[in-house]
Amino acid sequence: MKAALGIDTSCYTTSVALAVEDGALLSRRRLLDVEQGARGLRQSEALFQHVQRLPALLEDMLSKAGEAQIACVCASARPRDAEGSYMPVFTAGTGFARAVAASLRVPFYETSHQQGHVRAAMEGAGALPEEFLALHLSGGTTEALRVRPGLKVELLGGSNDLHAGQLVDRVGVRVGLSFPAGPALEKLARQGAAKSAFPLSHREGEVSFSGAEAQAMRMLDAGAAKEDVAAEVYSYLARAVAWLIGWAYGKTRLSAALISGGVASSALLRELLPARLQKLNCPVRLHWGKPEMSGDNACGVALIGWEEYIHGNDPER
Repeated sequence: MKAALGIDTSCYTTSVALAVEDGALLSRRRLLDVEQGARGLRQSEALFQHVQRLPALLEDMLSKAGEAQIACVCASARPRDAEGSYMPVFTAGTGFARAVAASLRVPFYETSHQQGHVRAAMEGAGALPEEFLALHLSGGTTEALRVRPGLKVELLGGSNDLHAGQLVDRVGVRVGLSFPAGPALEKLARQGAAKSAFPLSHREGEVSFSGAEAQAMRMLDAGAAKEDVAAEVYSYLARAVAWLIGWAYGKTRLSAALISGGVASSALLRELLPARLQKLNCPVRLHWGKPEMSGDNACGVALIGWEEYIHGNDPER
């Protein structure tokens, strides 16, 4: 059977995937190493780790791929599908992908990290209309998008400072959790109580997370229980994302929203967000992908590559 190989090298995850023509998806990924207490990596450090890890990840995945034959290779070449969008880490994946494609004499395709996230979230999200809203929530992105046929993505609004995942990670590291802090901070949040202590900061098409971070740090400095602070963080996330969805609905009248990105894997956010939308009387239907495909992974990239291949698109476009 034929398959598309997808490669994604984001700021914090090296990942490879195979989208097989029978519908199977195989993937391998590995988080980059971040020192305890650190809030991230320099691009040079992340790039080095990607280069070191790609060969072993690919070897491991292909050892489980059976008779699947690579018919094309696709890589995320940039953060977003926008002019000037660039991060050095993506050169690790594209360079590796081009080399594999050239050695196998198969087509090479490019996509964006964001499009990969949206496409991955579409798996298991149920039937979506031809045109829909998408929220991309991660450590590097908090954006409301309009998605048109062909996975054409238009930016509508988003954060004007920190991103959703940065708020989670910065507060998590502050209370002694390892980076990335999402799952551990969520566990703490379930043990605490939120009183909407962080006032929602927003303006036309934009939400802010830096004020929430500052208030969380002040609460911790004043001796507040870390469980309650964690609960306030997730309360703020739900309120901010709900407001952004409501604003995007008012602008587009699109009544379906796909929630994608690493933050979308949060079970707590999946519980809180529908209730917040109901309070806003917002009629948007939420669509969630599989939690295991919400984080940085190459599955969406591989699916995009396969669709490019079967539709016979020009790989050089």
